[in-house]
Amino acid sequence: MSDSNYTGTSFFLTGLPGLEAVHTWLSIPLCAMYVASLTGNSLILWVVRSEPSLHQPMYYFLSMLAVTDLGLSASTLPSMLTIYMLGLREVALDVCLAQLFFIHTFSIMESSVLLTMAFDRVVAISNPLRYSTILTSPRIASLGLAITVRSIGLHIPAPIMLKKLPYCRNRLLSHSYCLHPDVMKLACADTHINSAYGLFVVLSTLGVDAVLIVLSYVLILHTVLSIASKAERLKALNTCVSHICSVLLFYTPMIGLSMIHRFGRWASPCSRVLLSYLHFLTPPVLNPVVYTIKTKQIRIRMLRLFRSDGAGIREPQDHLFMSASTTNSSVFILTGFPGLDQYYPWFSIPFSSIYAMVFLGNCLVLHVIRTEPSMHEPMFYLLALLALTDLCIGLSTVHTVLGILWGLSQEISLDACISQIYFVHGLSCTESGVLLAMAFDRFTAICNPLRYTSILTNSRVIQFMVTIVLRSAVSILPVIRLKFFHYCRPHVLSHSFCLHQDLLRLACSDIRFNSFYALALVICTLLLDAVLILISYVFILYTVLAIASQEERLKSLQTCVSHLCAVLVFYIPIIGLTMVHRFGKHLSPLVHVLMGNIYILFPPLMNPIIYSVKTQQIRSRMKKWFSLKM
Repeated sequence: MSDSNYTGTSFFLTGLPGLEAVHTWLSIPLCAMYVASLTGNSLILWVVRSEPSLHQPMYYFLSMLAVTDLGLSASTLPSMLTIYMLGLREVALDVCLAQLFFIHTFSIMESSVLLTMAFDRVVAISNPLRYSTILTSPRIASLGLAITVRSIGLHIPAPIMLKKLPYCRNRLLSHSYCLHPDVMKLACADTHINSAYGLFVVLSTLGVDAVLIVLSYVLILHTVLSIASKAERLKALNTCVSHICSVLLFYTPMIGLSMIHRFGRWASPCSRVLLSYLHFLTPPVLNPVVYTIKTKQIRIRMLRLFRSDGAGIREPQDHLFMSASTTNSSVFILTGFPGLDQYYPWFSIPFSSIYAMVFLGNCLVLHVIRTEPSMHEPMFYLLALLALTDLCIGLSTVHTVLGILWGLSQEISLDACISQIYFVHGLSCTESGVLLAMAFDRFTAICNPLRYTSILTNSRVIQFMVTIVLRSAVSILPVIRLKFFHYCRPHVLSHSFCLHQDLLRLACSDIRFNSFYALALVICTLLLDAVLILISYVFILYTVLAIASQEERLKSLQTCVSHLCAVLVFYIPIIGLTMVHRFGKHLSPLVHVLMGNIYILFPPLMNPIIYSVKTQQIRSRMKKWFSLKM
């Protein structure tokens, strides 16, 4: 890699600068992105090929886009994975030139396909009566051939010209794959012709395509605004949403990368590499997601892959009505976001991300506590139980919440519903007990520090944990009585998961025992725990205020911040949900659903963040994984 190696015919690729120590870990999300890209685009091709209703011009263009994305992923995959998984960075000149040819060719193809899709939308909206006569199958094939010939023809000269250049500078490339400007910079001969030709190709393809796409949407807007009916205008524009998203996914990272290369010499090498990853990895991963979410035929066909009976897939409202009217069945219908059924695929994206963060965050906390000897202390054992409880809360609701948003199923059997009630309420009771035990830990550490180790021994902490779990497991058992009730009202629950009070309202049997027991249980667990936590902090404050030094007072209170945040994160949603259920009958069902989701998801999401931010050992361990200095 020295500058004196003038005759070498190989280059060295770059990963993420400064993060070489964690390249193996970074290979996991990169592999996941490549798997998602290859699987998603292959599924799009399979669905379009096997679904007769999709044999239309728009979906033929979508197939071209999927093929292009597959080609782009396959072009960058070999060098990316060899760097991150195997640590091999050297690439021969011929291999490098072949890679840059395919990367740039498929990039131009994608731009061209997006332009033809814009043309498809112009014809469909501006001239719908002639759509089938303008976009015939032979014409679509001709457009596909023209795109391929233009992309390949324009890029053949680039590697040939680069092959003839001598390379006498440091042969270290600035990306994880070969790009024309990157290789050209390492030549020690006159590269004006190469530079001019590269600029010509970019302007005549990406530049022209972008301008024509913008003009297409100007025509579309002109046509749409002339439509009298607002509903028809929205319907017409809605057919363009997927294409607009794909255009933004392709051009936004590319413009950002160009700006950084031209004017961002101050930017870190890491930011350039990350932007290039966004440019080449984001469109192939997200294009299938965008078109699956927005295209009903593709979405339904995808769902059939996960269901044995394709006829079982109905529109949400019809399905809800038919199931709800069958009051003698033991099947209940869960509710997503009332009135927003058409947006469920979009809602599934943030909800999937939240669940991923819940699982990842709490697993990381458990891993750090297990592997860090300095954290084998009572406070962190209780934190581990809190993380385990949050993890289980996520697991107990993920299948129903995402099942609704992904359109898989809104039905749940009575037995499954009672099981979910048992785990949801039992784990909530467990979390309340853990927070009380953590308050006792803080009380002992501040009010009686000299006896802390003798009071909170390992065996005593284990006894606390076993008691907390047993209290929750035993006290929730009477929910089994729900199994023997007769449900004569419409079987539509008001949340995306089963709750005791929700199911109880649908029963037409005598429910007084369950109602009184539930109230007593709330008072004896959640309310009693909250009162004891409050009393603990009264004693803590009394002790802290008796300390003479202000610095010591602040230091003592600082150790309680994480626990106080966790208590507020847990109890505030519970109080809010209770108030909404008791006094918010005039509120829309959407408010009830939102409060239910906050109650279930907010504590498991926030607790790992709170303890990672406020606990030095966890923070230090996290930073070690990313090779950062404290």
